[in-house]
Amino acid sequence: MCGIVGYVGKDKCVSKIIHGLEALEYRGYDSAGIAIFNKGKVDTFKEQGRIENLKKRIDLEAESHLGIGHTRWATHGEANKINAHPHTQGKFTIVHNGIIENYIELKQDLLKNGYVFLSETDTEVMAALLDFVYKEEKDVLKTIQKSCKMIRGSFALGILFHDNEDTLYATRLSSPLIVASGEEGNFIASDVPAILEFTNKYYLLDDLDIAVLKNESVTIYNQYNEVLKKELLTFEGNMEAGQKQGFEHFMLKEIHEQDNVFYETIHSYFDGSIDSLKQNFPDLSNFKKIDIVACGSAYHTGLVAKSLIEEYAVMPVNVEVASEYRYKQSFYDNNTLVILVSQSGETADTLAALRKAKTDGITTLAIVNVVGSSIAREADHVIYIKAGIEIAVATTKAYLAQLAIFSLLTIYFAYQRKLLKDEQINKIYEDIKKMPNLIRQIVDNQEYFMIGDKVFQHQNIFFIGRDIDYALSMEGSLKLKEISYINSVAYQAGELKHGTISLIEEDTPVIALSTKDELREKTISNIKEVKARGAKVIYVTTEMPKEKFYDEIILIPRVHPILQSILVIIPLQLISYKVAKNKDCDIDKPRNLAKSVTVE
Repeated sequence: MCGIVGYVGKDKCVSKIIHGLEALEYRGYDSAGIAIFNKGKVDTFKEQGRIENLKKRIDLEAESHLGIGHTRWATHGEANKINAHPHTQGKFTIVHNGIIENYIELKQDLLKNGYVFLSETDTEVMAALLDFVYKEEKDVLKTIQKSCKMIRGSFALGILFHDNEDTLYATRLSSPLIVASGEEGNFIASDVPAILEFTNKYYLLDDLDIAVLKNESVTIYNQYNEVLKKELLTFEGNMEAGQKQGFEHFMLKEIHEQDNVFYETIHSYFDGSIDSLKQNFPDLSNFKKIDIVACGSAYHTGLVAKSLIEEYAVMPVNVEVASEYRYKQSFYDNNTLVILVSQSGETADTLAALRKAKTDGITTLAIVNVVGSSIAREADHVIYIKAGIEIAVATTKAYLAQLAIFSLLTIYFAYQRKLLKDEQINKIYEDIKKMPNLIRQIVDNQEYFMIGDKVFQHQNIFFIGRDIDYALSMEGSLKLKEISYINSVAYQAGELKHGTISLIEEDTPVIALSTKDELREKTISNIKEVKARGAKVIYVTTEMPKEKFYDEIILIPRVHPILQSILVIIPLQLISYKVAKNKDCDIDKPRNLAKSVTVE
């Protein structure tokens, strides 16, 4: 969740590190710090709050060519200057992303050996462990290798050893970290955007690899001290993804990119013929059951997929939150396909669920955005969405791209089970060709902003729907609460009378979704129930009703049901955005949240 940046090279390092940290602000953080070699010693600067506070304290033109930086999202210890990274013990200064689960045991042993700790963090314990082990090993590489094997948990580490002022060390275990190589020096970073201004060439580190970076060289060792020959990868994106390009917020920009994202994602795999799916997707014909495992918005795409796959492919689908799935009894077998969904490909709980399934010998399929991410590399099969870099913490275009992939998987499964014929697929493809245009029309519709203007002052907003509309309600509710801080909750429309209707008061906004024809009459009855109790109803539907039982209506263009949810979600994104904007919230970086959740 934290952001790590390090640089060693010919240029001055401070401005490069600060720029990299700013490029990682989307990951979420509450403090920032930097450590640099300066005239033979390590100087450390740390501040609570935004990077801007740190920049006021540090000389961006300092004569230093080696340093590490960090943005911290607090886990162990409150968000303050003392707990901010980097941390120093003895001859080691480090930055750390992850959680060291056995840090209390390690700390107790280190206290007995004379170490004194200033912070509440597990990171400072790691710095002390490195220093303690080095006193015995007298070799930095062996020290890092031995120390890492003493740790339970996850970590990405940027390490300065005070006696080597020309060398930057890095290692990782279950937390993202890349090594980048440029003409003017070498970098470490938590994610590609941190280094794109300087280079698009990078190496991926596997668990317990150790990278040794110098001015003109990068050497990578495995945990057995063997030099590795790693492929130097090229990032295919560009810096434009990390710029607002005239939009007030990244979230709004990314909403406006969704027509292109849909087109790129669909047409990377499907040209209208089932043969294209056979060529681009793995053979999934032998599976009889699916478990979809994910977190947050990715979990919500799984709920949409469950509705579609069960209806069109008649396959049982179980959808689980990854943090629960990884610890519960699993009822899968060799006929079960476990699908892991993660935008970053580094989500800690989802990665753990993947590893559990693989340990049990179950086939896994990853749906991820980041090429070469941990989940992508470890899954048996991978399908990449084509969302590009997403900066705003609240996902929009990546969520839509995941829905697009699940639409294709629904078609694929249904065809393999002989439940969709060629002519039916042709009809769906005709709607697919219309989708980018329809997405653009919805995105450009200013009426949704007007609805946001009418509800933003309320403290409680409810979403209701049935079946697939309930799954979409959950995502609409999450989007609203995470960026506007309004107490927003989604309920199954049919469950209202079993208790939750007691929450409806005069003028309470209720956003009611009804896009499934066979359930519309039932949903309308539920809407009338909340309306009778004073609710202000915003009705989202694909069919104009014959009577008025709502206060506002959002009429969505009708397309094939396998594609319909993709259009339905966009107005909910836009309403959430306008509500948060009216409340003057930090839309791209909501409080307490991080883009990539790499700790449990």
